[in-house]
Amino acid sequence: MAPHAIAIIGQGSPDSGRAIDDAEECGRLLARRGVTVVTGGLGGVMAAASRGAKSEGGLVVAVLPGIDPGVANPHADVVVCTGSGEGRNLAVVASARAAIAIGGGWGTLSEIGLAKRIGRGLVLLGTWHVGAPDGWDPGDAPLLATSAQDAVEIAVGL
Repeated sequence: MAPHAIAIIGQGSPDSGRAIDDAEECGRLLARRGVTVVTGGLGGVMAAASRGAKSEGGLVVAVLPGIDPGVANPHADVVVCTGSGEGRNLAVVASARAAIAIGGGWGTLSEIGLAKRIGRGLVLLGTWHVGAPDGWDPGDAPLLATSAQDAVEIAVGL
């Protein structure tokens, strides 16, 4: 596990809106702290987080689902081609000490579950509301953030 890496996970599209703004701000704030940003390497939240990190001189790792490095967003410094399709979601969260989930669809929900399953810290910002069914104790619950700054503060502290 990279001691100074945090994953930013979220929707691949669209490329505008609150989730995109939050992702870009999280990327910027993490880079200012010297934290490597890991994403799924494509568009939407992934590209915004990468763009934010690069704007502050940060290091960005893109973990792609396929085998073509040319599909990575242009802000990635390191591109990892997994050839594993959606299975790459595990590689994304396993490559960081914590994850910040922003917006998202089913892929993001799978990353949320995988992050908790393997014991990574998890911060939720404008994404899925995750709760345990009655009678089941999941252990430590994901932490909720109210802003990009809040999400980064929490994630860096994990």
